[in-house]
Amino acid sequence: MVFTMAILFFSCQDNYERSGQEKAPLVYPMGIAENFTATYTEAREMLESEDSTSTRVIAVLTSPLNEDYNNLEFPYRTFPKGLLVHYFNETGEKSIIKADYGIIYSATNVIDLQGNVVIESHDGKKLETPQLFWDQDDNWIFTQEKFKFTNPEDGTIMDGEGMDFNKDLSFFNAHKTYGLMTIKEESND
Repeated sequence: MVFTMAILFFSCQDNYERSGQEKAPLVYPMGIAENFTATYTEAREMLESEDSTSTRVIAVLTSPLNEDYNNLEFPYRTFPKGLLVHYFNETGEKSIIKADYGIIYSATNVIDLQGNVVIESHDGKKLETPQLFWDQDDNWIFTQEKFKFTNPEDGTIMDGEGMDFNKDLSFFNAHKTYGLMTIKEESND
């Protein structure tokens, strides 16, 4: 009887080698926020205790859902139902950033926006692309995807693929462009 039980236990051993997604551990967010709003401010000088008179609002981020994975080895936060950011420059002029999905990588300070990404600057410039990255440390924005850039100042619409630019769209470098562009000549008066 003991011999039969030993054979039974050894024959039921799982010798299957797991690989790929079968090995991936389940990951759960450490926090979930619905109807999420975050206001980012900047102090013009060092603050004392609760002094708020010398701060300015930099951005207001809103989203129907925020999932916080900052408990992982490579921390990040997701916005799986989209996001809207109202960004304010030093003079208080507002620009808008919209996307269907977003990820903020906490360790690298890079934001990955995906799906119908639209940036509308305070002066009417508009950029549309399926994906966009924003390096917050260097205040530099870039994409390798196709884009459409509309500039009402000179009436141009530029289509292209791959672009990088600063946060206020005053300087940009397009990698490949197509379409009609008007270039203003500077006079030497």
